[in-house]
Amino acid sequence: MFSLLSSTRRFLIGTKSFQSIRTMASYNPKSIVFNHTCLRVKDPKVSVDYYTKNFGLKLIATKQFPELKFDLYFLSFNDAETGSPFDREGVLELTHNYGTENDPDYKINNGNVEPYRGFGHICFSVDNIQKSEENLLANGVKFQKKLSDGRQKNIAFALDPDNYWIELIEHGISKVENKTELSTYKFNHTMIRVKDPVASLKFYREVLGFKLLSTSVHENAKFTLYFLGYNHEDSFEENSLTRNDQASLESVLELTWNWGTEKEEGQIYHNGNVQVEGAEGNTQGYGHIGISVDNAEAWTKELEEKWGDQVTWGLKFNQGKLKNIAFIRDPDNYAIEILPSVGV
Repeated sequence: MFSLLSSTRRFLIGTKSFQSIRTMASYNPKSIVFNHTCLRVKDPKVSVDYYTKNFGLKLIATKQFPELKFDLYFLSFNDAETGSPFDREGVLELTHNYGTENDPDYKINNGNVEPYRGFGHICFSVDNIQKSEENLLANGVKFQKKLSDGRQKNIAFALDPDNYWIELIEHGISKVENKTELSTYKFNHTMIRVKDPVASLKFYREVLGFKLLSTSVHENAKFTLYFLGYNHEDSFEENSLTRNDQASLESVLELTWNWGTEKEEGQIYHNGNVQVEGAEGNTQGYGHIGISVDNAEAWTKELEEKWGDQVTWGLKFNQGKLKNIAFIRDPDNYAIEILPSVGV
């Protein structure tokens, strides 16, 4: 099965290997990008077709690793042919481990079922949410929550072929009545649950350099949402974005804190990468988020020197079988890949 170790891989761009990239003296902090979110899928043909047909994502790269028995599929609404798949925001990485498509008993852990909750959903923002939902239903897409369900009438949750939740929100850009245009869709955010927001916000803001975009407190339901992203403008004021401002963005990270979890003992959420010993069936699903930077070696070296044993590394830079990437872990043991913008 795919694991964090097998996620430490060497990308190839065309026929050129970047395994021996020249080490630069430093990195540019403004080059740091929340590049991708990785999800394991059972059948890549089914999943790629689902995302391209229903939402308009483009398959921008495929990386095959037959020696490791897995392939990677990279999809994005931004299908610019120039540059690398890793120098942009809003990429969805689908990981296929060979043979799962032929296993009738194999099911993905979507992160929303006890006792293996952790990852929550990805989110696409659309121009016209009513028409988008209508079209998806006509295409046979299943829903966890339709617009008409529950108290919140301005969001919906579609289900992908592996039962991952896809939140739909509206950005309203170029909205036309009774019409939706797939080219306006955006990969808005990725949501994970966190135990202690103080520890998580410190890690993502101080260690990785995210900015707090906004906070949403839900007192009746006893949970708070923290939305983070990269904004390299010196004038940016944290915790200042409106819902509409945020809906127009890509590569936002949503941290969900259910009040009181910070008082519980030990790790309470599943990171999506651990195959739990003795569990019935597969417990893996969500893989990681990926952050790209112009010089991953320089940045990871700086992080090691600055934070020491205050942070945990799943894999330090260049210390695995496959080079030029690193994996750092957040306080809830979720994996964050750090990779060069040009690929590795």
